[in-house]
Amino acid sequence: MELRQLEYFVAVVDEANFTRAAERLHVAQPGVSAQIKRLERELGQELLDRSGRTVRPTEAGRAVLPHARSALASVHSARDVVDALKGLVRGSVSVGMVTACASADLTDLLARLHIRHPGLDISLAEDDSRNLIAGVLDGTFDIAVVGVAGELPEDLESRVITDERLVAGVAANHPLAELDTLPFAELGTRSVICLPPGTGIRTCLDAACATVGVTPAVALEASNLGIIVSLAAQGLGMAVLPESAVGQLHRIDLEPEARSRLEMVWRAGGGKNPAASALIDLARSAPVS
Repeated sequence: MELRQLEYFVAVVDEANFTRAAERLHVAQPGVSAQIKRLERELGQELLDRSGRTVRPTEAGRAVLPHARSALASVHSARDVVDALKGLVRGSVSVGMVTACASADLTDLLARLHIRHPGLDISLAEDDSRNLIAGVLDGTFDIAVVGVAGELPEDLESRVITDERLVAGVAANHPLAELDTLPFAELGTRSVICLPPGTGIRTCLDAACATVGVTPAVALEASNLGIIVSLAAQGLGMAVLPESAVGQLHRIDLEPEARSRLEMVWRAGGGKNPAASALIDLARSAPVS
């Protein structure tokens, strides 16, 4: 019995067709048929029912199938372990990033990962912080950069990228441009421009307002901080954003002080494969900006 025969058998079961299995394996279809017939002769049982429009496993085939899958998985795991010991990490990592993230930490991290392990496949997706955190917890993402206003779930580890005060920004001709401070309680009656729900900054804003018993009077929402600044610069309202994003707007410190963090998060204990572990190891050791 050869591993190649088990691989061909599993592929035919998965595809329910010899031709599609051969295409998936990048081999000639007669070769697949010949190897499976050889396996059947060795076991003394037909593993596949070829009588119908689709190929299905026989009773013997169904009994053999989980053992074949287990054997192939064990071989792949052994290869990954040896590659990791050699420093030749391969595989794929899935990375999430909060929408319109302006931090260079993630791109620097991915660049260093690519230099060390050029054979890795890296996928990157944007979403709001709430969905990204859920994605890290359920394994959709190996690591993600998210906005955080409070405590993270216990199942996550993290590294703080930025920790900033939440402030307001208005145009120079705005009625509030003469102020340097403003209570959060006032945001219940002001036209607020901010990020949408699900983002760390919006969570921080809503929580700060809730502590003083008001709901922010949100007039406009945008998922990009640059657009929020532009809307406020046109006099359409008061932007609420992290202090580093105020730009040319007149800054107003909101009281009492509330802070929003940008953090890189991953599941506690590290990744389930060498590729994810390599990325997380780099995240843990990266200097804080």
